[in-house]
Amino acid sequence: MDPSQPLDLTLHDEASTLTLGRALAGALAGVDSRAALLLRGGLGSGKTTLVRGLALALPGGEEAEVASPSFNIVNIYPTRPTVRHVDLYRIPGGDPCVEEHLEAGAERDDLVIVEWAEYLPVLAVPPDRLEIEWLPAEAGRRCRLTAAGPRGRAALAALAGLLPGRQM
Repeated sequence: MDPSQPLDLTLHDEASTLTLGRALAGALAGVDSRAALLLRGGLGSGKTTLVRGLALALPGGEEAEVASPSFNIVNIYPTRPTVRHVDLYRIPGGDPCVEEHLEAGAERDDLVIVEWAEYLPVLAVPPDRLEIEWLPAEAGRRCRLTAAGPRGRAALAALAGLLPGRQM
């Protein structure tokens, strides 16, 4: 798989979304491929379910209570690496607190995940990132994964190697 090209996936159900989250944990937690994960999709598209699958697959994930951080903006999970789960739904103009979490996450080598990434100010978008966009589908869900930066491309290539196929 060429990591400079998008990867399109079909997710049939919630179990498929959790499976993708687990595969992302393996791809993103590697020291050489650590990149921010930016998520775009409507309400109920599966963003938080994906994060749940990812966090539960990491060491310490059994202690994580993964929930949408819509009201508290950021949830930090006791995983290894630490997951900073950010939700911009309620602050579409951005917030300095969010940018501080992005910077702190990068400095500490945490895994930063941003839901509603379309609201992230352009200057705050991490250079190394993996992006997932939920697209309209007749059945199930379709996702398009794209990467930016060397770590983002490494993460996408690692993920492609972990997936059994594009139909999940």
